[in-house]
Amino acid sequence: MEDNACKYPIILVHGMFGWGEEEGINDYLPYWGANSCNIVEHYREKNYKIYAASVGPASSAWDRACELYAALTGGIVDYGKVHSEKSNHRRYGRFYDKPILNDVKNRKKFHLVGHSFGGNTIRLLGHLLTYGDETEKNGTPEEELSELFKGGHEDMIASITTICAPHNGTTTFLAAEKFHILPVLKAIVYNYVGIAGRSPAEGTVFDFHLEQYGLSDTPGKKDAFPFRRAKKQFKHNQDNIEFDMCPSGAKKLNDYMEISPDIYYFSYSYNSVTLNVTGAVHVPSKTDFPFLTGTSTLILLYNKLFRPDGDYRFEDYCNDGLVDLPSALHPKDEPFRQYKIGDKIEPGIWNVMKTRDGDHGSPIGLFTTDDKTFMLYDEIFGLLAEVEKKRKRKAKINK
Repeated sequence: MEDNACKYPIILVHGMFGWGEEEGINDYLPYWGANSCNIVEHYREKNYKIYAASVGPASSAWDRACELYAALTGGIVDYGKVHSEKSNHRRYGRFYDKPILNDVKNRKKFHLVGHSFGGNTIRLLGHLLTYGDETEKNGTPEEELSELFKGGHEDMIASITTICAPHNGTTTFLAAEKFHILPVLKAIVYNYVGIAGRSPAEGTVFDFHLEQYGLSDTPGKKDAFPFRRAKKQFKHNQDNIEFDMCPSGAKKLNDYMEISPDIYYFSYSYNSVTLNVTGAVHVPSKTDFPFLTGTSTLILLYNKLFRPDGDYRFEDYCNDGLVDLPSALHPKDEPFRQYKIGDKIEPGIWNVMKTRDGDHGSPIGLFTTDDKTFMLYDEIFGLLAEVEKKRKRKAKINK
């Protein structure tokens, strides 16, 4: 391993409808690398301790954070007594007998890197490990309370890096709703999730992690609910990814979450929009994936037609095909600063990197080259190595 390489484990967390290395689809099309490379294998060959975690691709940030914690530390997924009762789903999920990090309970630090909604997920995990949850503390017998909800464990996380994360939600949902596309999309998604979640491919090719709603069997059991009941329960609930990614749901999450003073935060963003030759019309000319060209256009149309008049900059209309640029930069209500390589790194503040050209799939290797992909992660992991050096120096001083 190079001298400037990360020594702490790196946990990659996928976004909406993504997957980790546990799913069979990852053998043919890795989420982290897509059709250009395999990021996990590349850095493992360089002796990095890197893992692509698997969490619910359509689940809420809360449920995904609970699943990620269990996958890291082992044991049963505990969604929280109060949360589960409020959301009308099972409190406990699957059991992890082989945690990703065998020594994570011994306070071995790790880095979290999340793409898209994976960014919201790791932010929430960081909040819960730092501050816990007062509602769960007050509503759960002490002997039943998960360590996740107790707080005081921020020393487990060295850094949080988000890539194209919808920190403040995404206009995609508002545009789809305004143009009467959302009901059709929701019908397709909920039926697909429900049907595929109880097909032979569930747990092998892919895994929706929706046993808490009974949409699929808990691994090792036959406990799925009747299809109509389970789909209705999941659909008519704010405890899902749809609510968390819309601007109002994201605001609710942001109002709840707080930045940790001891964790280092980095954010990466991409932009697919440019001005045309007249300098007056925004066009999605920097997308490499045709689908994202369409969604980027949809966001632009919504902003042009329905956004309130005001003093908006060009950057306010930019997006990566799925997430608005201002949303990907940092949470609205948390401290931030523009960061460039070589600046002093400080914890407890968002270090916002310069926006890159490309679309939502570019940073995970979709329709790009392996060189461009590895260049991005070389930079990210170089920053994380600097974080480790700062922590070690601080530990020596404290001694």
